[in-house]
Formats: sequence, C-alpha cells, structure tokens
Amino acid sequence: MAHSTGSAASAAAVARRRISFLSFLSLPCAAFAEEARAPFIPRVEVVGVAPVYGLGIDRELLPYPVQVASDKTIRKAGGENLAEFMANNLGGVNVNEISGSPFQSDITFRGFRASPVLGSSQGISVYLDGVRVNEPFGDVVNWDMVPEAAIADLTLVTGANPLYGLNTLGGALAFRTKSGLTDPGGEAEFSLTSQGRRRADIAWGRQGPGGWHSFVGATLFDDEGWRQHSAGRLGNVLLKVGRSAGATDWSASLLGGRSRVLGNGLLPDLLYRDDRRAVYTYPDTTRNRLLQGTLNITHRLARDSELRAVAYVRHSRRDTVNGDVNEDYGDYVEDCGAGFAADGAPRAPASCELTREQGAALHTGVLNTTSTRQNGRGASLAFSTQTGTLRLDAGVSLDRSSVGYAQFEQEGFVTATREVLGDPLEEREPTSAVSGKSRTAGVYLSAGMQLAPGTQLTASARYGRTRVENTLSNERGTQPTERFSYSRLNPSLGITHVFRPHITLFANVAQGNRVPTVIELGCADPDNPCRLPVGLQSDPYLKQVIARTIEAGARGRFQDDAASGSYSLSLHRTVNRDDILFLSAPSRQGYFSNFERTRHQGLDALLSRQSGRLGIRLAYSYLQAVYDADGELFTGARHVRIRRGTAMAGLPRHSARLSLDWQLRPELSIGADLHAVSSLVTQGNEDGLTEDADDDDDAAGQRANWRVHGYMLLGLRASYRPADKWEVFARVSNVFNRRYETFGAVAPDLFPHGRLLAPHEEEGEAEQARFVAPGAPRSIVAGLRYRF
Repeated sequence: MAHSTGSAASAAAVARRRISFLSFLSLPCAAFAEEARAPFIPRVEVVGVAPVYGLGIDRELLPYPVQVASDKTIRKAGGENLAEFMANNLGGVNVNEISGSPFQSDITFRGFRASPVLGSSQGISVYLDGVRVNEPFGDVVNWDMVPEAAIADLTLVTGANPLYGLNTLGGALAFRTKSGLTDPGGEAEFSLTSQGRRRADIAWGRQGPGGWHSFVGATLFDDEGWRQHSAGRLGNVLLKVGRSAGATDWSASLLGGRSRVLGNGLLPDLLYRDDRRAVYTYPDTTRNRLLQGTLNITHRLARDSELRAVAYVRHSRRDTVNGDVNEDYGDYVEDCGAGFAADGAPRAPASCELTREQGAALHTGVLNTTSTRQNGRGASLAFSTQTGTLRLDAGVSLDRSSVGYAQFEQEGFVTATREVLGDPLEEREPTSAVSGKSRTAGVYLSAGMQLAPGTQLTASARYGRTRVENTLSNERGTQPTERFSYSRLNPSLGITHVFRPHITLFANVAQGNRVPTVIELGCADPDNPCRLPVGLQSDPYLKQVIARTIEAGARGRFQDDAASGSYSLSLHRTVNRDDILFLSAPSRQGYFSNFERTRHQGLDALLSRQSGRLGIRLAYSYLQAVYDADGELFTGARHVRIRRGTAMAGLPRHSARLSLDWQLRPELSIGADLHAVSSLVTQGNEDGLTEDADDDDDAAGQRANWRVHGYMLLGLRASYRPADKWEVFARVSNVFNRRYETFGAVAPDLFPHGRLLAPHEEEGEAEQARFVAPGAPRSIVAGLRYRF
C-alpha cells in the first residue's frame, strides 16, 4: 500500500512537471494568439552567414537560431566582462570558473567549450573581424586579448555550421569591432568594485574629410583578486584607420595586448568550507602577449553584389608558471606517512625507510613553467550576391601557423602557506618541447532560394584540407619530424517556412569537423602516456572529429500598440564521432585517443517582451551531454569506467535566466537578473566512485555522490543620467552572498583543512577529495560613463 502511494505521488509529481513545462512552452503561443488580431509590423535584422560578413542576410531566413547582441545591449545588461554578459544573457551559455580569473573563464555552449585551458577539448570557433582567434596550439581562446572596448556586436551561431570552418562542432562566435565610420564620437568609462577591481575603457571614432575615418578602443584592468594570491592586470588596444571612397571601403587595424592573470584553480572541500577565498597551491600565473594586424577591403560590384577580402598576421606569446606538489613526494607520503615541519620542510616518521636527514632533503614541490610562441598569417576572399529570390555566398581561405612550445620543471619546496618556491641550487630542466607548422585551405559555397512564397531552402558546403607538421623533443631526445594530412567535405541543408506573418518554422542538418591539435597528437601513444595533457610524446595518428547536428524549431516576433517582443524555441542534437578524449593507460597516466561517439542534445527557449517601460527576457536550456559508448577515461587522479549514457562532467542539465528592466523615468532605470543552474557531475566521479576499484570489488566503500550542487543567484543594477552626456551606474552581483560552485574534480588532498599533511598513526596516504571551483561572493560595482 505504501508503495502504491509513493508511485501515485511520483506520477503526480511527473504530471505536474510536464504540465508546468508545457505551460512554459505555451506562453509565447498564447501571447501571439492575442497579438494575431493586431497589425504586425515586420522587422528585418541583418546578420552574417560566414566569418567574413558579406552582404548579410535577414535573420529570419536562416534555418538555425542565431543570437545577436550589440554594444548597446551588452552595456545595458551590465556585467564585468564579455564572459559574464554571455553567461547571463545568451541562451545555452554557461561559465565554469575553473581558474578563478575573470578573464580566464571556461565558456561552454550546449556543452562545447571555448576555453583558455590548454588540453581542453575545444568545440567552438571564435572570430574577430573575420580572423579566427582560436590559437593554433590547442585551439584555446585567450579571452583577455579580446578588445572589449572596441566590440560593436557579437553573433552566436548554433550547431556544426560548415561555413565557419574548423572547430565548429557546437557553434561559432563572431565579434565585429567598431570604426570611425560606423561609430563616430567617443565614450569613456571607469568602474570600481568592492573586490578591489578597477577598470577603464575608452572608445573614440572620427569621420574625416574625403571618406577617411579612424578609431581607437582600449581597456585597462587591474584586479586585487577576491581570492588570496590572485591579483592580475591586463591592457589591450585596437587602432583602426580606413577610407570609404565610391564603391570601395577599406580599413586597417592593429590589435595589441598584454596581461598577467592569476588563476589559482580548484579548492578541496575541507579547505573550501574553512575559507572560500583560499588557494590550494600557488603561484599559478599566465602571461599573454598579442600583436595582430588586419586588413579588410570591401568592393561593391553592383547594388546586390559584393566582394570582400581579409588578410591578417598574428603573433602571440604565452608564458605560465605553476606551483605543484612534487609527485615523487606524493608517493613518499603514501609509502612513509610523511609530514611537514612548520617551515615547510618535509619530515618522516622514524619507521620510514628514509632517514630524517634524507626526508628533510626531499623536494616537496615543483615549479612547472611553459613557454609558447605562435605565429599566424592568412587571407580570405568572400563573394555575395542576390539575384531575385536566389542568394549566393562563396569564399576561399588560406591560413598558416607556426608554433614553438617548451615545458620546464624546477624542483623546490612547499612552504607552510602552500607557496611553491624553486630551489636556487636546482636548475630548470626541460621536460618536453615541440615545434610545428600547420596549413589549412578551405573553399565554401552557400545558396539560398525561395521554393514557394514564405518557404526558403538553404544549402551549404565547405571543403577543407589541413596539413600538420611537428617535431617533438622529450627525455628520449629529438624525435623524427612527422606529418599528418586531413581533408573533409562538410555539407548542410536547411529550410524555413513562414507559418504566419510572425511565426517561422525552421529545420537544419549540418556537419563540421575538428582536426587534432599538436597537444593531442603529442600525447597519443598508449605505450608512452603522459602524466598530464601537457607532456608530449611520440605522435600516433588520430582521426579528425566529425560532428553532425540536426536542429528544428520555431521563432517569431509580436507587436501591438502596447508591447513588442520575440521568441525562439529549438530542439537540437549533435553527435561527435571519433571524439578526442584523454583515456586511461595501464600506468597512472593517460593519452589522447579517439572515442567512438559522444552526444549533445537538448532544448533552448528564448522569450523577450517590451511593454511600455517594462522589459523582460527569459532563457531556458535543457542539455543532455553524454558518452555514447563504453570506455575508460583518465582524469589525472583516477581511471573512470564509463558506460553508454554516462553524463559528462561540468555541464548542468538545466539552466535558466530571467532579466527585468524598468525605466522609472527617462533618466533613471533599474534592473534585476536571476540566474539558476542545476547540479552537475564532478570530473572523476562520473561513474559514482571516488576510488579505482578492482574487478572483483563491488566498490561499495568507494561509492559516493560528489555532484556539484545547483544554485540560484540574484543580481541588481541601476543607471542614472544626470545630464545628457553623463551616466552613473551601479551593479550588485550575488546579492545574498550565496556560496556556490561552478565545477568539481576528484584529486588527492595533501593539505586537509589547508594544513600540510601530517603523519597518521597507521598510514599517511592522502585521501581522495572533491575539489571545487568557488563562485565569487557578493560584489558591488560603481562606475561613471561619459559620451563625447
């Protein structure tokens, strides 16, 4: 009887959830049913169909969702940087604060990453004025080198869109910068936060005689860091000059930047509970430098035909210093039950095989340093034309890059405050290095035509060929130079149909690919595994990743005398074949290898409505990201046996955002943002275990649910314009100062409660613990903006 009651209650709960979900989906339809009686005023929003913008196309004709935000939208929504804006305002986007630095965020869209973390499986291509800014070594994205003060707009394209080239597995993100022609005048902004952050932005554009124009945009950022030992700073500037004369426009830009950002990573649970501002070990410093020159030329062949060319050169440098516990010392702790003296020197119990003198001389820490130098250059040519109901876009591109990477380590000591100091008597020893080149050529064609009134068919295809050449050096000496070639033809086909004047149905299938990076090819031999994804070995062949996306949904706009707005609802499914993952080797190490299949599927819903002085934006995403085959992963701490359907770590199943804006008076507006995220799987706990289990062990003692809990955050903002050109603004994030985490991983905790591991009576083995990425506490931002 009790069982029947429980089943009934469960069924009722499921029914309530379904009714709530269906009610949520019916909101736009109900609203539009009311608006159907009112006259509809169509609105045309032009977006690009490829990284090189071209003529642009009516957004409603695209057979897939596109999210667009102008600089005004970004400024109005607030946020300390672009990453925060995207996480709070773009559907399907989430941020994992793995490093702890606001400019080193791990950004995911539908479970695919655009991350600065070397070794992460990247799946989003990122462009700036038609130039791909995913770095050639690892496809990483350095968000601190994006010139935020100069951004005119951003476009987020969904799915494996072949027109955006390599690495477009889950989507593409394209930024366009301002110019004196499009954004004359100036704006200066300065802000301070309660966490010791200071930021200044300036943008100024000028139109001169004879069609000449110029622009400068610069950002300066200085951060004391809300966590200990996490101060950072950056500066970048974009200079642009150009001319518009007759049928030809051209502009040349120079982007330069440098930064020193500290991201002190994850914290073990015990230390996190004691002090969420603490760091596990330090230093953890990244220094980036960038210099990029870009030339854009547009020539209008006719009223509806345009030819555009882009050429660029790019040079970047990246140097890192990371303090870690010496792995040999970790083994020594497990074998001997060793601890530390107050000065940070190791000590051993009398029962240990090593003498106390030998233990005191043992290095407890290691400074890992890396140096990366990357050079890129390339050009692309795009042609767009519109003839009646036929639209054509075609283009070719060629990109070359060269990479030099070296990794070193220096033995040292861990102090009582968990700082790692290099031993001045020990030299910095090289551990691995690689020098390589890559060349990618591509050609694409996209055609859109009207099949019938209100029905548009779009077909696209891109053929690309990539050649990678590299030479590795490691403890076995310099290896023979190896060369790999990859080629692929990626098609897409989509259709849109205007069901009513304000409702459009769409469907699309598309394919994209990603070729292995040097970091993956360099650690792809199971006979020579790597301790971490930055240890380079010989280069077995890896297949390229093939992603196929199918997507369908509805979108539209509504407008009457009292309100206006838009909505979008889409179902999506992307399957990656031969995905590249870090798998388990027989030793306590791993290697990159192709994984048969992974799957990302879900739903995105967006709704915006403006009624008089009140505006509302709602975004909801459901994501199911799973491994679609059996295998064994290596997470750095343990071997995880996964089965088909196992959820991927670090990706929430549900995420929702609600934003309200109220114009109290013409000069005063206030707003509120609510951000909710469901729980997510901890890396290393995907199988529900915390320790590796033997084949004959039921693992009952190691089983635990170490998921990272979901959270809900409230933010408030206000803007006041006391005069025509002046604006004072303020923001409060995490109003209730909630503790929350954005990522989790399993690792041995050598510093329980932040104290250096002390010898146990029976054994000194460090216990596995859940490490988390702490979310930022309450922060108050106040600033001043002046337009001139």
